[in-house]
Amino acid sequence: MGINSLIQFFHKGGIFMYPILFVFLTGMGIALERWFHLIRVRNINRKKWNTLYPLLTKGQFEKVKAAVNNDNSTISQMLSMGLARHSAVRRREDVEIAMEESMMEIIPRLEKRTSYVALLSNIATLLGLLGTIMGLIEAFTAVANANPAEKADLLSASISVAMNTTAFGLMAAIPLLLLHAKLTSTTGQVIDSLEMASVKALNSISSFSKYQSSERSDEI
Repeated sequence: MGINSLIQFFHKGGIFMYPILFVFLTGMGIALERWFHLIRVRNINRKKWNTLYPLLTKGQFEKVKAAVNNDNSTISQMLSMGLARHSAVRRREDVEIAMEESMMEIIPRLEKRTSYVALLSNIATLLGLLGTIMGLIEAFTAVANANPAEKADLLSASISVAMNTTAFGLMAAIPLLLLHAKLTSTTGQVIDSLEMASVKALNSISSFSKYQSSERSDEI
């Protein structure tokens, strides 16, 4: 389908093609913004974790704390709350609760606006159907007052034009629905990686704290 055919297809669909186009562009804008944000978060977290994990395994918590305090990445925010609680109270349960509390703040930010993409996909479909119904109503009204010899041709042409809105609505909805599925999957991967990092960090903190406690017991 060439450019001229697409333009002709769009104009034949009537006024409902414009809100469908607006919904599609809005959904694509949100989807792309979310996609680039999630990819950026994932890459930054991976890079930061590769730097911090060796320090955690060596028990160099002060170095880790200094590194995460000057960083705005999601993994740094989570570790910062856990290490702050560890400095005050060394119990594993308290550190775990602090990290879970941080995750409760992080997850809504990762999922922000993603649901709008699915919503706009449904709206595009419904606008397409509404445009078709309105077009068919106009078509049958016009046919009722037309010359009997022209009714068949007029009706077929009107129905063809009315169907354009449904087709365009689906053309807008399907990509948005696929993007929503991809965003949901990527968000889940980022959250899973954060949860895995929190467990590894918690195990490192806990094991090193137990080691220090046993050393103190031996000295006594």
